[in-house]
Amino acid sequence: MELNTHKMLMEIRELLKNYSILIYTGSPLDDIVLMELELEDLHESGQVETQDFLKMKMALRQAYREAGGE
Repeated sequence: MELNTHKMLMEIRELLKNYSILIYTGSPLDDIVLMELELEDLHESGQVETQDFLKMKMALRQAYREAGGE
């Protein structure tokens, strides 16, 4: 996983943590999927702006690919 993707994942985890959302399944791929679902919920509720949401979603998809997903 390249540094920028790793940094963005840490930022997303920190954002989720601010909303008391902690994700750890033991599987990096499953963690990324759950993080994306939670991020979508936060965006739909207006907690995350569209520009930030899209940037984070792209980082999650990149991380998913790098972790061996699709």
